Amino acid sequence: MAWIKDVVVDCHHPASAARFWAAVLDGYDVAPYDEAELERLRAQGILSPEDDPVVLVEAAPGVWPRFFFVLVPERKTAKNRFHLDLVSGDLDAEVKHLIGLGAQVLDNYEDHVVLADPEGNEFCLFPS
Repeated sequence: MAWIKDVVVDCHHPASAARFWAAVLDGYDVAPYDEAELERLRAQGILSPEDDPVVLVEAAPGVWPRFFFVLVPERKTAKNRFHLDLVSGDLDAEVKHLIGLGAQVLDNYEDHVVLADPEGNEFCLFPS
């Protein structure tokens, strides 16, 4: 049996995509930047974490998966090859919360809602 260790998400702006998903996923946060990491970025000519080409979103140590948001030059042009299915105890409140974070409702079904993150990546929200 295999377990998911990391999820890699191609995106146009990793920092903002990471902030969105950290706000969506319960218990997850954008990994903090310590001085060593900031120095590593500066050595690459990156002066701000806002311009980091790879941003990590993680939960508590040992909780998987971790999410890496990776800069790619092209914008999303077609349907995702896979997407996340999320659950919430209060579907209507969570949809409002997600819209407030920048998500867009794409479709409503009897048993779930299809949304897109600010970069257009689809995901589904189901009642728990």
